[in-house]
Amino acid sequence: MTPLLDDRVACAAVELDLTEDQAFFAQTTRKFLAAECSITAVRALESSDDGFDRDYWRRGCELGWTSMLVSEADGGGSLSDHGILDLVLVAEEMGAAVAPGPLVPVSVVASTISAHGSPAQKRTWLPGLLSGELIAAWVSGDGAIVEAGAQADVFLVTVDGEQRIVAAADATISPLVGLDLVRRFARVEISADAGEPIGGDGERELQIAVALQSAETCGAMQRIFDVTLEYMADRYSFGRPLSSYQALKHRVADNKMHLEASHAIATAAARAIAEDAPDANEVVSAAKSYIGAIATELIQDCVQLHGGIGVTWEHDLHLYLRRATVNRATYGTPTEHRERIAATIVGAA
Repeated sequence: MTPLLDDRVACAAVELDLTEDQAFFAQTTRKFLAAECSITAVRALESSDDGFDRDYWRRGCELGWTSMLVSEADGGGSLSDHGILDLVLVAEEMGAAVAPGPLVPVSVVASTISAHGSPAQKRTWLPGLLSGELIAAWVSGDGAIVEAGAQADVFLVTVDGEQRIVAAADATISPLVGLDLVRRFARVEISADAGEPIGGDGERELQIAVALQSAETCGAMQRIFDVTLEYMADRYSFGRPLSSYQALKHRVADNKMHLEASHAIATAAARAIAEDAPDANEVVSAAKSYIGAIATELIQDCVQLHGGIGVTWEHDLHLYLRRATVNRATYGTPTEHRERIAATIVGAA
């Protein structure tokens, strides 16, 4: 079967108002992923220990993937005044390609080290994270299940509002089997006295993680929605294309509405972080609670609209459903983020 991404087109941007530099950056990332990270390549990584090719990741870092949330003084730099608005473009393209790579954890940790790290911590970790030679992961809570935990050289540990930087050699790491073909997780346990203190309380870290994840999920949703529209136009039933049936049109219209709403709330979350809005926590949690829940439903409906072929291993739909399902459960479930919103409302009353 021809892979879905062979003739891939640009997905609708989470952020609609792009500068010329941002548009070029998104296009460059899209072309890089199409050349280096085809669906065939993603499938081939299923048996890889890392889930991604290290050379591929280093070349992505050369494009600026890991520099956007790091200050210029620390060797980073962004395209606009707000690096998060640039970085969500990468996340969205990675979602559209169901691409591998520890974009979220590395970005979270590099941002914190740049903002709060000591000169020694910056010298030790930032050059390697920016170049792609080192991998970082964020441990939120005791004995947490951590994205890229077994691949990380350094951990940012957040427990009860206190944060530390811990080398991987000082952690107990147990790799886990996951649903996503290329995204790896591990259980990470770290003793209370390991590592060095660093500033921050974990709130900004969660905001960044959820904003990037929301953009990535939107990219995956958009890609599958577009593919499904193409399939419905090409697939005939009783002498008519599937897209001509009124009942299916209603389903597509509902999915389109949910997709546009997802783009909108993902954009609002990224902007709230960029502007350091007082309600940023609430907006970010709203994004996760909505997108996390609707993404799996939308993609599952697209699977059903494909009919029998949609549930085969050979078709690529399940790769996106796997990614959306894992994203739903990572960095807080929709239910947990609704509880965060409720707690904010109660606290303000």
